[in-house]
Order: sequence, then structure tokens, then C-alpha cells
Amino acid sequence: MNVTFLKWGAGSLALLVSAAGVTTVLAQDPSSSQSSPAAATPAAAAEKKADPSISQRKENQQDRIANGVKSGQLTAGETANLEKKEAALNKETRADRAANGGKLTSAEKAQVNKQQNQVSKQIYADKHNANTAHYGNNKVGQRRENQQDRIAQGIKSGQLTPSETAKLEKQQQGINKQVAKDRNANGGTLTASEKKQVNKEQNQTSRNIYRKKHNAATQGNAKPKQ
Repeated sequence: MNVTFLKWGAGSLALLVSAAGVTTVLAQDPSSSQSSPAAATPAAAAEKKADPSISQRKENQQDRIANGVKSGQLTAGETANLEKKEAALNKETRADRAANGGKLTSAEKAQVNKQQNQVSKQIYADKHNANTAHYGNNKVGQRRENQQDRIAQGIKSGQLTPSETAKLEKQQQGINKQVAKDRNANGGTLTASEKKQVNKEQNQTSRNIYRKKHNAATQGNAKPKQ
């Protein structure tokens, strides 16, 4: 009887016993296999992530808007308009990713970049035009400034999504228009009842800011909960 050790595949050993012309496989070492289904396709198990350039661009735009809100370079109306555009762009990007297994095609990336370029130019134009947020050295003005500072902080931290910010700034824009109209009708001042009304509306906005900053929605969420 002849006993021979042979190589099996890339390293497994098979013991062959030959007797009377009959060859039998006695053993094979299964642990020596160099490949497995899991090891062969590591990319398939990897988590799909957003394109870093797209994500970074979005974050950069939001930081610029937040700085403009904080400094007063962006009015509530300008901010609402910018964030409405950002919200629409984010919605479009999510839809494209959902249709392509979590990824964007080269054409879609180019389109997103083009649209972000347009928003970027609009941010610059709005921050450098003649319109600024004038708060005034009074309780009403200080309250407005405080609200805007809270919104700016929420944008920068990611607690406020573009959609949430657009809605909050639209509310502020409405209050600002009302205040301006009342002042014009009263020689630049507000009556006691008008101040009370403004304060009531700002209280409502303040609660809304808090809720939106502390809900489950953040700038990284695909499906914000309102």
C-alpha cells in the first residue's frame, strides 16, 4: 500500500490511499480554505454612505447661511428663500439616491453641484446687498435678535433642517412685516397693544424653534419627522 500526501487546491491536504487500484480520499482540511462568501464580497456588506463632496458642500452652504443670519446680513425673508431652495435640493437628492440604490450617478452629481453653485451665488448676493436685519435698541428688537441667534445656532449645529428653517424664517418675516407696518402707522413707534401682540407671536415662534431643534429631524436625516 502506498500512502501519498498531495496538495489540495491552494493549501488543503488530501490523504490518498491506493490499494488494488482503488484510490480513496480519506481526509481534507476544511479550515485551510482561503476564501469564503463573506470574505469574497466585503463591499456588499459595507454601509452605503453619501458622497463626501455632496455632504460637505451642503454643510458648507448651511454654515454660510447661519453666519449670515447671526450677523444680520441675511434678513428673515432672504433666509427663508435660501433654505426653501436647499430643502428642495435635498429632497431631489434623496429621491435620486432612492432610485439608484443609495448612490448618485455622475450626471446627478453634476446636476446637484450646478444647483449648489446657483444657491452659493444667491447666498453671496443676499449677504452683500443693501438689505440687513435691523433689530433696534429696544425690547422688540432684542427679542427678534435673540430668535435669529437661536435659529442660526440650530442651522450650524444641524438641529434645524433647511425645511424647518424656511418655515421658522417665514414666520419671522411675517412678524417683521407686521411690526414695520405698525411703526409706519404710528410715527415709528408701537402702541402698548401692538407690543403685546408682537410678544405673543414671538412666544409662539420661540416654542416652535425649541420643538424643531429638539425633535428627531436633523440635517443628516433622510426622512425628517415634524
